[in-house]
Amino acid sequence: MSDVRLTIVYYSTYGTNHSMAAEAVKAAEEAGATVRLRRAAETAPDEVVNQQDAWRDHLEATKHIPEATPDDLVWANAYLFSSPTRYGGATSQVRAFIDTLGPVWQEGKLANKPATALTSAMNPHGGQETTLWTLYTTFAHWGAIIVPPGYTDDTVFASGGNPYGTGITAAEGHGLTDEKIAAIHHQTKRLVEVAKKLAG
Repeated sequence: MSDVRLTIVYYSTYGTNHSMAAEAVKAAEEAGATVRLRRAAETAPDEVVNQQDAWRDHLEATKHIPEATPDDLVWANAYLFSSPTRYGGATSQVRAFIDTLGPVWQEGKLANKPATALTSAMNPHGGQETTLWTLYTTFAHWGAIIVPPGYTDDTVFASGGNPYGTGITAAEGHGLTDEKIAAIHHQTKRLVEVAKKLAG
């Protein structure tokens, strides 16, 4: 194992970003990282969640995954966030978690750690790039080191060519094609490699 401690924080309504985060876990562990998978707590009211069977069922199926806490980011020396887009930004659930990080941010405990992000939307131009940008803006406020995939591997081109981070079009049946999985793995392993260099 390397010295990389990666916390993956995700939110998923119907399962797309959970599946993306699970692929990132596989890739990070293959690269030698110790990984914590954490879900952003559900903040929508029960009466709203229960109106949609798929939403309710996914929440129930993933309740065993611990909810993210500030300590998970303090423990880590690398971060990966995965969030669907909501009106061009991360979900309110992810933002609510981020809003709990003020005290550890003020103590400098989020700084100097590499970070990257994944996203999804119902359609290719539904805010995927701006969601990644808004997460990266937050990472910049922390003093984190942003590690986008860029055009550093053919998988980026094969999966749609987004240099900011892998984006899934959820309408494609969760969109986890072989090309998208390969892109997630490349992006995650790139993050781990940067973290290894910083840890060394």
